[in-house]
Amino acid sequence: MKDTFLSARLVAPDLIRLVVFSTLPYEKMEYRLVSDRVHDLKLAPSKIISTSSTLIVDFHLAAPLELGHSYVLAIPSYGIVPLDVNEATTFPDFDAAYLYEGSDLGSTYAPGAVSFAVWAPLASSLLLKIKKKGQVDFALLPMTRSEQGVYRLTLEGDYLGAEYSYFVTNSEITVEATDPYAKASTPNGGASVVEDFGALKKDFRREGLPVLNSYTDAIIYEGSVRDLTIDKHTDIVQKGTYKGLSEKGRKTMGGNPAGFDYLVSLGITHLQLLPICDFKTVDELHPDLSYNWGYDPAQYFVPEGSYASNVADPLSRIEDLQALVASFHEAGVRIVMDVVFNHVYDYVSSVFEKLVPNYWFRRARSGRMANTSFCGDDLASERPMVHKLIVAAAEWWIDFYGIDGFRFDLMGILDVKTLEEISAYGKARDPSFMVYGEGWDMGEEVNVPLGTMENCRLLPDFAFFNDAYRDFAKRYLTGDASAQDLFKYAYVSSSFDYGTQKARFLNANQTLNYVECHDNATFFDFVDATRPLLSLEDKLDLCKLAVASVLVSFGIPFIHAGEEIGQSKFGKDNTYNLSDLYNHFSYRLLDERKEMYDYFVSLVRFRKEHKFLHAYDRRVIAPLLDVTDMGHGFMVRLTDINQIAPYQEVDFFFNPTDEPIPYALSSDREILLDSAGQVSQAHTMVQNALIPKHSLFATCLP
Repeated sequence: MKDTFLSARLVAPDLIRLVVFSTLPYEKMEYRLVSDRVHDLKLAPSKIISTSSTLIVDFHLAAPLELGHSYVLAIPSYGIVPLDVNEATTFPDFDAAYLYEGSDLGSTYAPGAVSFAVWAPLASSLLLKIKKKGQVDFALLPMTRSEQGVYRLTLEGDYLGAEYSYFVTNSEITVEATDPYAKASTPNGGASVVEDFGALKKDFRREGLPVLNSYTDAIIYEGSVRDLTIDKHTDIVQKGTYKGLSEKGRKTMGGNPAGFDYLVSLGITHLQLLPICDFKTVDELHPDLSYNWGYDPAQYFVPEGSYASNVADPLSRIEDLQALVASFHEAGVRIVMDVVFNHVYDYVSSVFEKLVPNYWFRRARSGRMANTSFCGDDLASERPMVHKLIVAAAEWWIDFYGIDGFRFDLMGILDVKTLEEISAYGKARDPSFMVYGEGWDMGEEVNVPLGTMENCRLLPDFAFFNDAYRDFAKRYLTGDASAQDLFKYAYVSSSFDYGTQKARFLNANQTLNYVECHDNATFFDFVDATRPLLSLEDKLDLCKLAVASVLVSFGIPFIHAGEEIGQSKFGKDNTYNLSDLYNHFSYRLLDERKEMYDYFVSLVRFRKEHKFLHAYDRRVIAPLLDVTDMGHGFMVRLTDINQIAPYQEVDFFFNPTDEPIPYALSSDREILLDSAGQVSQAHTMVQNALIPKHSLFATCLP
């Protein structure tokens, strides 16, 4: 009707509100509620508000409206108005009434049959669209509503490899959606796929993995499947893929190890992979036409297909990733998965909003959609069925892919209960399981504790990216003498009061020490921007000093791929979609700066061998330390009162200045670590020595 707009909404369990915007004058009307286009109930207004252009009519029902049916309001002279029931997700009893605690959501395959279950409590109908493997035509089959709004259907026959999706009708609007619990997919998430996952389980070769006595035993190296393998300067065959990262015996053009062999040769304990969960903004059929790190998740149980060796085969991405994890485990390296449970690519087009509108995403206190991540609308992890899916996804990656830890993207958006449940599950299967993330306070929109650094006492098993370490180290190590005491605080783990700084963590197991990660400028670029007049050699020496500082600090060392060879991103920082040119690991640079690689390897070996650096209890760390200023440099003396090192004392000399620092050394001291990375040399230093500029030096008293 021209210039007339009608809207009908369920605003309380037993209250329907009709709003009419019209230029027509108000007149008394008859209202009927029609359910399933069959049953007819006459409605009597309980409240009417009328203005010159607006009519608001409330209808109180005798009992709460039963969800799961089609409802329309029939109004003579105006026609049919669909009843919007999406507001029901905000009603006080909704979560209690519709929490489904079963473990069978998704598709469940058995020889001769397959069952489907999908949670859609608002839906009035749900149809399964399915075609068997090798067939062209789809069947469209009605599903049956059961307890807690779960729709079900079991089909007999051979459906292995079948493609499927759902047609769901909410508030008289029908859309097609894939399965939020799907674990296999066609390219670009076009359809979910039925697979026999019981037959696909794999031995992940955990026997050779070193046990972590504490998080401080770990040395974490961050990189992307694509970035670590895409460079043309190597003989990696399947570049940009899981298989490419599993290839052994690969070399750079200069004869240095590449890909898998390079990572293993570093001596790291953990490889943290940027998102390997299916993401949206790379075309899996044409992965070279675009670039993205993958912080735009689409399917939470499915590996990313652009890294598969044969994306057309739904099993390829699954088996390729399983083989990658097993290969690294055999080499003694654990795999940490970067998970993005705080948001999805686009809430409007997401499978979650299609199946259960107005449920999955958090609202700000104002009522608007919460986008505290600035990356997309926040998932409401505190809601029971959101919590259930996140935990189930985490458990799937642990059990089916052998993942050894999670790095939680923007962890400060997720609730503590969800995080703790995931941690408990992982550690029950492997006490060395690691959990850590970005604990930034993004602004609380809910009345539950979230995974922020301020809540570290509620998350004793979790480590946090220590931005204080990052910021203080970058300032001090590039010549800002005013940050000297701040860096000392960061060096000793930020877990006890030091100078003017207050403790921010329970112990050193909670601090992830870093100067560079994927979404910061590289440390080389930071040096280049802040000290542009330095020579290239001096800039690279500062890069070596930064890496060394991270590896000899108390806490968990975290290294970004390329940091060890002073790699640049040409002044860019958040290069999430800026192509391989900015993001690839440069094996050409590795060949040119082999001595930096050697230095890094020696430092990793040094940290592993000197267990006193693994101390995490602040009651143990504090008595070890004696800090002495040396102008704008300083010395840290560690006294081995706990007999955990092969020396009585170890002295670390930090000199970020542009000049050597003279220091009188006693004749009983031995070089432990020099600026070239030579470790544990059995010779005595002269009494009068110079600590080289832009370097870390270490001596010991045997």
